[in-house]
Amino acid sequence: MKQNVIDDFNLLTGQQKAAILMLSLDEEKSSAIFSKMDDEEIKELSVIMASLGKVNSEVVEQILSEFVEKASSTGNLIGSYDSTERLLAKALDKDRVSSIMEEIRGPAGRTMWDKLGNVNEHVLANYLKNEYPQTIAVILSKIKAEHAAKVIALLPENFAMEIIMRMLRMDSVQKEVLDGLERTLRKEFMSNLSKSTRRDSHELIAEIFNSLDRNTESRFMEALEERNRESADRVKSLMFTFEDLSRIDGQGIQVLLRNIDKDKLAIALKGASDTIKELFFNNMSTRAGKILKEDMEAMGPLRLREVEEAQQYVVTSAKDLAANNEIVISEGKDSDELVY
Repeated sequence: MKQNVIDDFNLLTGQQKAAILMLSLDEEKSSAIFSKMDDEEIKELSVIMASLGKVNSEVVEQILSEFVEKASSTGNLIGSYDSTERLLAKALDKDRVSSIMEEIRGPAGRTMWDKLGNVNEHVLANYLKNEYPQTIAVILSKIKAEHAAKVIALLPENFAMEIIMRMLRMDSVQKEVLDGLERTLRKEFMSNLSKSTRRDSHELIAEIFNSLDRNTESRFMEALEERNRESADRVKSLMFTFEDLSRIDGQGIQVLLRNIDKDKLAIALKGASDTIKELFFNNMSTRAGKILKEDMEAMGPLRLREVEEAQQYVVTSAKDLAANNEIVISEGKDSDELVY
């Protein structure tokens, strides 16, 4: 997949210029600068450095010139998490680097225990099941009770009871023990988690495009195709449209019919393909189908915007039902999966 290239010096913010400058310096000079900054400054600059992507070499030269520095075979730069972490490691101790990179990558939270509270209970339970009961007891005692309860419920019953008994008997934990546990969690769990669970940006764009009216979505998709065909194809594959309702089985369509406004459905079907129309009619009684067809005919011509809004209403209703496990939307694989 192609990377976006920063090739216009005039569009850069001051922070972006500072980030590019840091990446262009040799490690000794950049390390000396980092050593003079506090953690918040480093985090702020590091976030920008890690998200830059590719920077045109001419832009690098302009920035170096602006800072009264000369470029020396810097070529194109790649701003990434790895390159940022390497630079930080030259100036800061290992624990401080880990802490800063963890803040950049997420999950969100001010302390380690806040961060654990934002980790999915299935993920956390899967990690903890290999730990000692006493260690798990300490960890669960430090996170919110509601979240701890969800984690305990996912562990084997005998193992969970052993943890509960340890929690009941547990005295105050020494600060040194907690500090060591935090370091272990940060090093072995949170850093790996942030790399593996980072949300796919294509999924986000697909959700945004799904929410646009058809005309705007088409314009944006065409623009994306011109710039990056691979990304456009990926976004298309992740989008869920009115025609994708064909991925719902008959039972799911019947559930959907019970939960949507029939007047809006009639409007939505006015602009639908014969396949989608038949999907709904085949899952309705003969009488209900006849009434719906008559309502559609009585409407006469409709504005495209009205039809699109009605179709988006049906799609949103279907996705909400799928999110609540009331219907299943097939992904076209051997096993059905929910949209979310």
